[in-house]
This record gives sequence, C-alpha cells and structure tokens, in this order.
Amino acid sequence: MTTSDLFSAQAAKDQRHAPLADRMRPGSIEEFVGQEEILGEGRMLLQAIKTDSLPSMILWGPPGCGKTALASVIAASTGAEFIPFSAVLGGVKEVRTIVKAAALRRDAYRKRTILFIDEIHRMNKAQQDGLLPHVEKGTVVLIGATTENPSFEVISALLSRAKVFVLKPLDQDQLAVIVKRALTDGKRGLGKLGLRIDDPALADLCRAARGDARRALNTLEAAAAYLAASENSKEISKEIVAEAVQHRTLLYDRAGEEHYNVVSAFIKSLRGSDPDAAVYWMTRMLEAGEDPRFIIRRMIIFASEDIGNADPQALQLATATLSAHEMVGLPESALCLSQAVTYLASAPKSNSALTAYVRARKDVHEKGAIEVPLHLRNAPTGLMRNLGYGREYRYPHNFDGHYVKEDYLPGELKNRVYYTPAESGYEKEIKKRLEGWKNSTEEEDE
Repeated sequence: MTTSDLFSAQAAKDQRHAPLADRMRPGSIEEFVGQEEILGEGRMLLQAIKTDSLPSMILWGPPGCGKTALASVIAASTGAEFIPFSAVLGGVKEVRTIVKAAALRRDAYRKRTILFIDEIHRMNKAQQDGLLPHVEKGTVVLIGATTENPSFEVISALLSRAKVFVLKPLDQDQLAVIVKRALTDGKRGLGKLGLRIDDPALADLCRAARGDARRALNTLEAAAAYLAASENSKEISKEIVAEAVQHRTLLYDRAGEEHYNVVSAFIKSLRGSDPDAAVYWMTRMLEAGEDPRFIIRRMIIFASEDIGNADPQALQLATATLSAHEMVGLPESALCLSQAVTYLASAPKSNSALTAYVRARKDVHEKGAIEVPLHLRNAPTGLMRNLGYGREYRYPHNFDGHYVKEDYLPGELKNRVYYTPAESGYEKEIKKRLEGWKNSTEEEDE
C-alpha cells in the first residue's frame, strides 16, 4: 500500500491496548461533541464536510479541544484520500513524495488528496515554502492542526490560502457527555467494566480537565485502573477522581500564545490597579513553572513605564524583589513577588516617563544630531575656552534655591516639553515644583 489512512489503519488494529482517548475518537460528525460555532447547522465547515468540498484549513485550538478528532471525522466522511503527516518526524522529501502521489491520483483517478499535518506550527519555513505551490494549485487540500497562533507560526502566503477555524476549550457539560459515553461504550470504551460515577465526582473530573477532552478521558482511564488495582468497587468517587488527577498541569505554554496571553493579563491587571487579579496571574505563571526572574523583569519595566515618579519607591521595590529572589529562592521568594505585585498594582499610576522618552526619541530621529549649544559644552582646554565652549554657562548652585533659568535644549528645540508630570501620587509634588521654578525670578547668591 503506497498511501495509508492513519485513522482507518488504526481502526483496523486491535484497540484493546490503545489509550482510551484514542479509542473514543468520534467516527462520524454526529458523534462529535462541541465546537457548534463552526460545526452547527448551516455553518460553512459542516456543509463542506457533508458535500465533500473542503477548502484548505487550519484548525487552531488548545490541546484536547477536538482538532485531531475533527480530522478523523473528515477522514471518515470524505471521498478523498486522507494522508497524515507529522510536522515533527516528516521532512521536505516526504512532502514531495506525498505531493507527487497526489498529483498522480488527481490526474489518473480524479480523486482529491487531503493532507493532514498535525502540529503544523512545528514545520520550518522551508517545509512550508515547499508545500505552498501545491496547496495553491489544489494538488492537495491542507488540514493543519495547531495549538499555536497560526499568524505567528504559519507563513503568511500559506495562511492566506487556508481558512482558519478557531476551536474552543470544551465546557464541562460537553466533557461530561464524552466521559459518560466512554463509561457506557462497551466496544471502544469502558462499558464492559460496569463502572459508575456520581455527579459530584463527574463535576470534579470535568473541572480538572480544564476544557481538554483528552485529559478528561486520561483521568477517567486512570480512575478505572485505580479501582481495578485497589478495591472491588465499581463507583468512581470524588476521592478516586482526586487520586487520578494527581499532578494537574496548568494551561501555560512558555513558548506559545497562551504564555503571552497570561503575561498580557498580568500587566494589564497591574496597570488597572487590581491587586487581586495581578496576584492571580502572577500565581498562574509561578505554578506553571515560569522563571520568577521573567516575572520580576516585567515588574521592573512596569515600575518605570506605568508608575514612574508617581511613586519612585515602586522601582526600588521591584529591583529589590530580584535580589530577594536570588537570595532565598522559591518557594519563599513567591511571598516577595506577591508583596511587590500587590504594591505595584496599588501604587498611583503615571506613564509620564514613557511619554517623555517617546517624545524625545521622536525628535532625535527626526532632527538628527543637533549641535550642543556652546554654553553647555565642556571646556577642558584653553583652545576650547577661546572658542566659546562653556561661556555664559550659569552654575545653578550660585543662585537662590539652587535654580536658574537656562536654555538646556538646542535652539531648534527651545521650549520643547517632553516630561509632563501626572496629577497622581508624588508627581503632583514634582509638577508643583517645576511650575514654581518656571514662574520664579532668580537672584544670584552673594
């Protein structure tokens, strides 16, 4: 056999020792649970599956939401040849072989080829470039599955030729349907074992799965194995579920989109002065294994960008948190991070340091390197002094209040204002002080 249908081949094998999640993959669109937004009556994807007129597509969603299960439904429903390809194990050579066979199949038998690429985000640019012309010509219909944002991981030319369908995490009711089906299915599931699960235990199991059907079925399978090994009972209780869940993992991929989503929520909660939300997102990151130094670096940046001189102690506390973490380490340093996070969230806010830099940077880039005024130049030699370097410079400490009105900007930028203190926190005092100097009349000290 020159080509193989992964799902048909799997179905033909003895499935007794396959994981429950693999055995319970739906065999038809009617068995598929969830994703009504794209598979509901009248929706484009459902119609395309029923009429065997599939466009190239990217299925984007979190683990366990049904991407591969949906691909298996398409494999069972379509009249096309269904070819699975692993982005991890396959290479450009394998893609060429598949495309060559697909072209022959199309020309000789008028039969289409669907190329299913799991984890398409793992394909490198060369692989994606090699695939592009064949998708464009329709030699293959591409179905790519990814947990990562395709706008970051799939080249734009390929992405523009594919329809992106966004799959969502399953809700607890949908997970309950899947779990109950696995418990009662005597052919593919655990039906022959006669197991039962009460509503509280089912709710706990579905809650622990966090929208992931594979995780729910793996937990159910672990609970069944625990019962078989430890006691002569058929009841899956809350305690059994808790034992089966064991080491729950949090949805937080440090290299993927969810990483940036959580970090974004963290920073926005700090900026929005919500210490409860900020400490929650911080804890999410820590509990998922994030390096505390990454979190602290974000806090240090935030202390200047969003608080600044409204509370100068914010930057001190943020930088001190790094020293504290290096000194004591986790888990104790989590308390130091919690203190800093709640302080930053509760501090008065100002982005004046940021806006001052942005305004100054704009002038630097637009106007180039304007000459330094003579009176501000350093004059370490007699020649420089004779040329006027430093001449007419007025030393502020010689004046009352240690202040004297002076032009410190180049003439081209005279009276330009970059720093505008906010009416917040300590910047109120700074603003008052600057306005006082602006309106002052100077007198040189005797």
